[in-house]
Amino acid sequence: MKKWLRFGLIVISIFALIAAAGCGGGGEDAAATGEPAEDQGQAGAEKILIASDTAYAPFEFQDPNTGEYVGFDMDLVKAIAEVNGWDYEIRSMNFDGIVPALESSSVDMAISAMTITDQHKEKVNFSYPYYRSGQSVMVQATNEEITGFEDLDGKHIGAQISTTGAMEANKVPNAKVTEYNTINEAFMALRNGNIDAIVNDFPVNAYFIKRGNDDVKLVGDLRTSEHYGIAIPKDKPEILEGVNSALETLKENGKYAEIYQEWFGEEPPEYLPGEPPQQ
Repeated sequence: MKKWLRFGLIVISIFALIAAAGCGGGGEDAAATGEPAEDQGQAGAEKILIASDTAYAPFEFQDPNTGEYVGFDMDLVKAIAEVNGWDYEIRSMNFDGIVPALESSSVDMAISAMTITDQHKEKVNFSYPYYRSGQSVMVQATNEEITGFEDLDGKHIGAQISTTGAMEANKVPNAKVTEYNTINEAFMALRNGNIDAIVNDFPVNAYFIKRGNDDVKLVGDLRTSEHYGIAIPKDKPEILEGVNSALETLKENGKYAEIYQEWFGEEPPEYLPGEPPQQ
């Protein structure tokens, strides 16, 4: 009788241990390590993947000291994320890969000094315009032959692939156009004398010179008047709504103007961010 009693107590003890282990479900181990089950960024925050060509100063570029992505676009998207309570990740890629990434919805949005064009709007949606730009010509500082767009006929022109700069360069009669993956490659080609001129966004050209590159210069007037927008996949209307709402908030509370002044040293046009003025 005592033998059976002892056996019964042993069986009960075993079942009790199994039950206790089952209730834990591994939770105690996770709590002990302090590691979450999966990376969610900020607790409860929605994770947004943002594409950008991060070699386009002063809009997006990598700080050589910290390795972090900085620039006007980077500060603006950070402010947009804060307004919406989004956690976000920057996905660096070449400019010509951004629209395909948006079309496949492998990213949620893109901020990359992207001009709002009819061609782009066929493939993606755009936020309110947030910056006004235009195409400019850059040549070597010693070049006295090229004084503007009208002198590019028959010249060797460099531009960044899939940009409005490349579009304008390819309109020049008799010109040879080389399209580079990044604008920095075009800058290097110009300084080395491999091309005669660069057609590119004015603020990017101007910022390159401002950083001490006095062996090149800008010539002539701006060729175009363009507006940048934040691009969003057509199947993500909720992201578009969040971006536009945040841009309105940043305009009203003065944060947009603060970021603009920090990077460009002047007040933004009164209508930005917003609908562009009638041309």
